[in-house]
Amino acid sequence: EQENLHGDKKEIAWGSQIRSYVLQPYRMIKDHRTGLEEGNVDAVLDGRLDPFIKAFLLWQPGD
Repeated sequence: EQENLHGDKKEIAWGSQIRSYVLQPYRMIKDHRTGLEEGNVDAVLDGRLDPFIKAFLLWQPGD
């Protein structure tokens, strides 16, 4: 049942990247799993992670 809940998981290894934080020359955070891009970097760095959590919960591996 656990496998059904988690689906296919990639092995987390050296070089696996989940999120990019770009602060110069523009400001953006991108979640590479879900494709979510957030331009309000200060809010995310202050802990506002709800958009990332929601996108992950709605994300279907292979999308």
